[in-house]
Amino acid sequence: MRIVIQRVSQASVDVVNELGTVDPTFEPQQIGPGYMILVGVSDSDGDAEVAWLAHKVLNLRVFEDEQGKMNRSIQDIGGEILSISQFTLYADVHKGNRPSFIRAGKPEHADLIWIRFNEALRSGGVPVREGRFGAHMRVGLVNDGPVTIVVDTDMDMPHKG
Repeated sequence: MRIVIQRVSQASVDVVNELGTVDPTFEPQQIGPGYMILVGVSDSDGDAEVAWLAHKVLNLRVFEDEQGKMNRSIQDIGGEILSISQFTLYADVHKGNRPSFIRAGKPEHADLIWIRFNEALRSGGVPVREGRFGAHMRVGLVNDGPVTIVVDTDMDMPHKG
C-alpha cells in the first residue's frame, strides 16, 4: 500500500457525474482538523499491510503540543480523517510520458483493501469519512503546515519483501 498523508485544518470531497455536475447520489463529505489521506493499493496488499499502516497513521506524531513540537497523534487531538482511494499513486513514469498503472491493484481487490483500511482506522476511535471508490472526485483541502508524508509498505514496513 502506498499513502499520502496531509495534515489539514479542513478537507472535503464530492463526486462528479458523467455530465460534469455534482453527483446527487453522493453526499459530499468534509472534515475539520486531521488528515486527508490518498490511498493506493497493489494486488499484493492484504491484512498485514492494512494493520501495520493503520497503526502507523493512528500513532504518527505530527500535531503540535503546547511547546509547538510535533508530538501529538491524531487520536491525541481528536482529529478526523478523509480517506480517498487513488490508484494513480502506483503510476509508473519510467518510460515515455504516459503513466502506466499496471502495478495498481485490480479494482475489486483495491476496493476491499481500502474499505478494510478505513475500518481499521475507525477501530482506533478516529472518525473516517470517505470518497467513492473509482469515481471522479473533487477533493479540497487546507494543508496545515504544510505537513505531507508518504508511506509505502513495500519500503517502510519491517520484514516486508
